[in-house]
Amino acid sequence: MKPLENVGVVVTRPAHQAGNLADLIERAGGRAILFPTLEIFDAQDMGSLSGVIDRLEQFDLAIFISPNAVNKAMNQVRAKRTWPQSLRCAAVGKGSGKELERFGCEDVLVPPGRFDSEALLALPELQDMAGKRVAIFRGEGGRELLGDELTRRGAELTMVECYRRGKPVSGDVGQLLNQWVRGEIDAITVTSGESMRNLFDLVGKLGQQWLKKTPVFVFHENIAEVARELGVEQVHVTPAGDEGLLRGLVEWRKKTRERA
Repeated sequence: MKPLENVGVVVTRPAHQAGNLADLIERAGGRAILFPTLEIFDAQDMGSLSGVIDRLEQFDLAIFISPNAVNKAMNQVRAKRTWPQSLRCAAVGKGSGKELERFGCEDVLVPPGRFDSEALLALPELQDMAGKRVAIFRGEGGRELLGDELTRRGAELTMVECYRRGKPVSGDVGQLLNQWVRGEIDAITVTSGESMRNLFDLVGKLGQQWLKKTPVFVFHENIAEVARELGVEQVHVTPAGDEGLLRGLVEWRKKTRERA
């Protein structure tokens, strides 16, 4: 028997990013139920991104906050020019690092273990930033910790907002609720606090009662805190990335079978 045999798992990643996790779940015998709770749009002002692309040589380090930041920025770069060999890239998480490598970036700085701003800031390469020119590619309304701390360390900072997040305008909530009623939903994966809040809003009052009792799998304690604040009773924090979520699901399923 496969480890997730007959387990229905809701995948809330944006539609264009859900494929890998869905494949991992299904290869493990599970049923991936795609229900995006986040949609990625261009930033309202893409002019600042274009301006930074024109002067990439002026920077010492380019930091990418998420895979969405990588995709939005690097596709714009490709349309205009090549990436300067002298400009090193850094990524907050492993997924962003892999995306940068896919676009041809080498020797990408990625923190080991935990994947967040705090872990990136702990890297030796980011300690003495006096006079270093840094561009941070991110979504609108992101956390300020990274930029604030790098500035405190002496960096000359340029924030580049290259996408914005929003709640999906479409999605069959009724079908999702019916699957809950039929007992076809066993677990949910959530990959950001905003996705968690959007899921809570999208399913409405009836769905919220099911959601609170369904095991939710997240790969960071910050997301877990949001889920708990919303009343989710079973929150599982897994290792980082899609592989980490799968590992958490498999370990949870193994334990539930042993208890049965």
